[in-house]
Amino acid sequence: MTTVLAIDIGGTKMDVGLVDLDGRVLRREVRPTPAAASAAELWATLCGALDAVGDVAGAVALGVGCGGPMAPGGVHVSPLNIPGWRAFPLRARLAERTGLAVHVDNDAKALALAEGWRGAATGVRDYMAMVVSTGVGGGIVLDGRLLDGAGGNAGHVGHVIVEPDGDTMPGHAQGTLEGEASGLAIARRTGRPAAEADAETVARVGRVVGRGAASVCNLLDLRLVVVAGSVALGYGEPFFRAAQAEMDRLCLLDFSRGARIVPAGLGADGPLVGAAAVALRGQGTALGIA
Repeated sequence: MTTVLAIDIGGTKMDVGLVDLDGRVLRREVRPTPAAASAAELWATLCGALDAVGDVAGAVALGVGCGGPMAPGGVHVSPLNIPGWRAFPLRARLAERTGLAVHVDNDAKALALAEGWRGAATGVRDYMAMVVSTGVGGGIVLDGRLLDGAGGNAGHVGHVIVEPDGDTMPGHAQGTLEGEASGLAIARRTGRPAAEADAETVARVGRVVGRGAASVCNLLDLRLVVVAGSVALGYGEPFFRAAQAEMDRLCLLDFSRGARIVPAGLGADGPLVGAAAVALRGQGTALGIA
């Protein structure tokens, strides 16, 4: 069977799997991203997950979704939430390790591809996908095309300002969406893991995510925002209710009024399907979006 080897790299976990050409995850291995690890330790963790997936002889390419920022094409990656990797040569190291053609993109852009290919944005030509997890990222599709930007980092919605007098995290301006709504930010503010947030915190996180999403909808003529990530999906309906209420309050232009914010359709498989979509896009395979 023809497959794609897919890797999702985040601040909490590294997910490796095989995905078929219909976007189905066939096999996977998940390893926690070691905290405060060196570049070598992080690489060893990723290689362990690759080895555990087993035979990849049918894979036509390798796709990676990784937290940003990164150099064009993922030649070097410097994920904000993985401090051990700064200008890490991920693409070359994976190509050497696997012998496959390797394609690397931002994890939220990968999610945008996945959701347009097989998820909640199927058939929609203009939308944003967001990941609200350890960090906050975004990918934007306009006129059926994924936006890349000069360095491949377009859609970095986590650094939109949503609370001008809000918190400041290292490497962030004051009051960014990531500094207010990410798992790391929630833990800093509450003193507890994000998963243990009370109802008031869940509603607040939903509001600031809706605020950031509304700003992008007003800016770019969008009517749909698709959201994944452990924080958003873990908080569930109360999070999305608060986010939608904020969208309704702020999307008042004729072209943005009625914009919706919805859970990602692919659930936990979205990151790996997105990584596979990165590989297929890099190989020139049509996904229904460019």
